[in-house]
Amino acid sequence: MPLDPLVKGFLDQMAMMPGPKMFDLPPAQGREMFVAMMQMIGPKDVPIGKVENLKAPGPNGEIPLRVYTPVAAGAEALPVLVYFHGGGFVIGDLETHDGLCRQFANEGGFRVIAVDYRRAPENKFPAALDDAFAAVQWIEAHASELGVDANRIAVGGDSAGGALAAEVAQLAKTKGAPKIAFQLLMFPVTQIGKETSSLREFAIGYFLDKPTIDWFFSQYIPAGTDTNDTRVSPLNAADFKALPPAYVMLGGFDPLHDEGLAYAKKLQDAGVKVEIADYASMVHCFIYMQAVLPQAAGAVTAAAKAVRAGLGGK
Repeated sequence: MPLDPLVKGFLDQMAMMPGPKMFDLPPAQGREMFVAMMQMIGPKDVPIGKVENLKAPGPNGEIPLRVYTPVAAGAEALPVLVYFHGGGFVIGDLETHDGLCRQFANEGGFRVIAVDYRRAPENKFPAALDDAFAAVQWIEAHASELGVDANRIAVGGDSAGGALAAEVAQLAKTKGAPKIAFQLLMFPVTQIGKETSSLREFAIGYFLDKPTIDWFFSQYIPAGTDTNDTRVSPLNAADFKALPPAYVMLGGFDPLHDEGLAYAKKLQDAGVKVEIADYASMVHCFIYMQAVLPQAAGAVTAAAKAVRAGLGGK
């Protein structure tokens, strides 16, 4: 299937824009570029029942959280999606993904708690994962006061956030807690330092370029780190049995396509229930492109419904 023509038109416009590429910039300016892009193409003015900013204790200070309650939610405890934003562990924050989190809450009828984990290069691996895991532990421990059902906790994220969700699920299984009922893995990073066919074929010109990927990882991974470590490359886990059911979203023209698909298949081979949503004509994180791509909102709705079903809803 060819690249979607609306996506191609958007990418052609981006290619014509003057200025440096993200991988030519220092992290602070890369973050500004990402914020500007999301303001231009991301979901806007999404209604929501309630938004509340909180902080959870973390391994190195407080972790900012943002709680989204869907429109017309009652007083009962709701299922919850703990969400980790994308951005290569370097860019992205609560604001860049605010619209997406609102959509997930409303379309799924569950609460969403977004986690503002520490970013590289100021805080290199494993800071982001430590924060992500600590946040889920705190949410489970404080479920009643947060209005969430401790037995219906999902973890999810896009790109680097998808990696964190997979890694948190693996750690929770190893440690025996917290109890995670479902995982939403969208365009996930599942290995660092290895090449796939999709990484070679879509290295340049498909929204996420390989030089940008390399720039992200150079900021995130300390020198001398073993990138085979499952906390870096969750695809290397020895045992996928008894991990939570998953919804895995992929883009056919995404450099990360093949590693995401490999992760989904390892889950399936281990007997884990997995739904793969492979959007063959799309690029990495096309769900961001809601101002230019009508299908983007529909993909978020489909994912939200899958999470809802995975948490016992209808």
